Amino acid sequence: MTLSPVFRSPRAVELLRERGVWDRLQPAMVGQARAVETLYRDLESLLEGRFLAPGWRLPAEGEMGTEAGLTFLQEYFFLILFRALFEALGVPPRRLELYSELNFCIKGTITAADNLFDDQGKSLLPLARGSGNRFLSILQLMSFERLLRRACDRAVAAGVMGEADTHAILRGLLTRMAEIGELEGSEEGGVEEIPTPETMVARVHEVRGGALFALAFVAPGHLEGDGLGEAVREAEGAVARLGTAFQIVDDLTDFEFDLGRRSHNLLVSEIFHHGSPQERRALEKFWEGAPVPPGTVEGLFRTSARAVLARAYREAEASLRKLADLGFWLSPDLAPEVVHAIVGLDGIARMDSLTARATQPSR
Repeated sequence: MTLSPVFRSPRAVELLRERGVWDRLQPAMVGQARAVETLYRDLESLLEGRFLAPGWRLPAEGEMGTEAGLTFLQEYFFLILFRALFEALGVPPRRLELYSELNFCIKGTITAADNLFDDQGKSLLPLARGSGNRFLSILQLMSFERLLRRACDRAVAAGVMGEADTHAILRGLLTRMAEIGELEGSEEGGVEEIPTPETMVARVHEVRGGALFALAFVAPGHLEGDGLGEAVREAEGAVARLGTAFQIVDDLTDFEFDLGRRSHNLLVSEIFHHGSPQERRALEKFWEGAPVPPGTVEGLFRTSARAVLARAYREAEASLRKLADLGFWLSPDLAPEVVHAIVGLDGIARMDSLTARATQPSR
């Protein structure tokens, strides 16, 4: 999923340092850490201690420029970015706190659901382990549902919004999550059709990536009015394109996994519809179950993979240009580097290989 930890390679960390991104994000890092801590405290009042892992600790304000701060930034980069964007748009502090809490709950819910689809056990809560990945994921889902409500109740008590706003926001979040989940569920038994790249981006990537990122705007889109509300709506479209770009990159790094379970993958589509005869013959073999040898994407499928990467660059650049027009400070010329840097640890070598001789590949 595109809300996974990012900026993991040494090169990516240097990008954060050299271009001042890490420094500019530190106020938002502090605010997001405060939101996470608030919800951890809520959890302690909601769940008996025997189900909680003792001794959790988040980085303090003075640690945001250290390794501890870097680890937090890598895990919560997108939430921190959203908070920084909301602040740049002029969202008032009390609503900013609400959005940071809600977005942590959204990330946690998506992570737990993703665990169930992929049989993983990643936890964003200090929960005691040892009872199986599925149980841990289900416990997270139940916990985040209650934490989400607790965050809304806190905002109502503080006069940030009314009870009717709570119902509207919770309904909006659940509806949008259901739309994303419906797509995931449709792939459980594999897919037979391979849509064109353009169709796949519209039907899959703009949902799995774009709509996922747009979840951060459900509450602001409902609560912010006047000129700020219009800016929030424009920013939502731009952020959705950023999510689409990052989902496209996920397809490059997850090619073998997606091919094995026959789920939608943009590189598969690019090869099937626009690849060379040699690429298409090889894809047919792999589609029927033949193992994919290491280095196939970087070698045999290199041209198609670079075409997919170029599409991700275009989406990201368009997103950052729109955000810059709205007054956000992240420079559009960073788009290729940011796209490259968001891959997880498993994708670093692949991205390094695909970008070794061209910054912005094209056919």
